[in-house]
Amino acid sequence: MLARMSMAPNAASGRAAEQIAADYLSARGLIVIARNFRCRAGELDLVCLDAGILAIVEVRQRRRGDFGGALGSITHFKQRKLIRAAQFFLRCSARYRRHRLRFDVVALQGLPGAAHELAWVKDAFRTGIGGST
Repeated sequence: MLARMSMAPNAASGRAAEQIAADYLSARGLIVIARNFRCRAGELDLVCLDAGILAIVEVRQRRRGDFGGALGSITHFKQRKLIRAAQFFLRCSARYRRHRLRFDVVALQGLPGAAHELAWVKDAFRTGIGGST
């Protein structure tokens, strides 16, 4: 029971970070077509269209910059999980299969409800699926 209680603020913080990221990207012309897409391979935080490109957006939030901060938390293992989840998304969503694919990261340093810095890294890593560049 204590573990569940201690995780609740992190879950709320994660949802708030995802909302900030969605709002930020929408203000820059991206269209959010899916949020929190889940499958056995993992979860895609945001799936967006950016001028005909399908952008898979991983949202990372860290309170502090220790150990590389939010951007540093995108490990090779995490990239592989995102790629597998994106492959599943494309299998389920035939209408997006012909779109070029890009993997982005939105990193929030600090707390969403307080002072924070936001960094949007387009094309954060590359892969061979979905016509990605």
